Amino acid sequence: MLLPKDILPTHSLYFVGGYVLSSLKDNNNIKLLDLYLITKEKIKVSISIFILSLDWLFLIGVVTENNEGNLEYVH
Repeated sequence: MLLPKDILPTHSLYFVGGYVLSSLKDNNNIKLLDLYLITKEKIKVSISIFILSLDWLFLIGVVTENNEGNLEYVH
């Protein structure tokens, strides 16, 4: 799924994660649904692929959740 061989590259977590991260950098300290809507304006992405990409970004440590429940980019 990170580097798929049998699906379109635009459905890979790397590709979608890049757009999610770009949206988050432009709009730091944002709610999950707002981040999804902003990312969806840039690319056509399902909520499930968006969430998987966001999970991957959490795992590698570039996204975190603050005390208010909003998402933030980790520098």
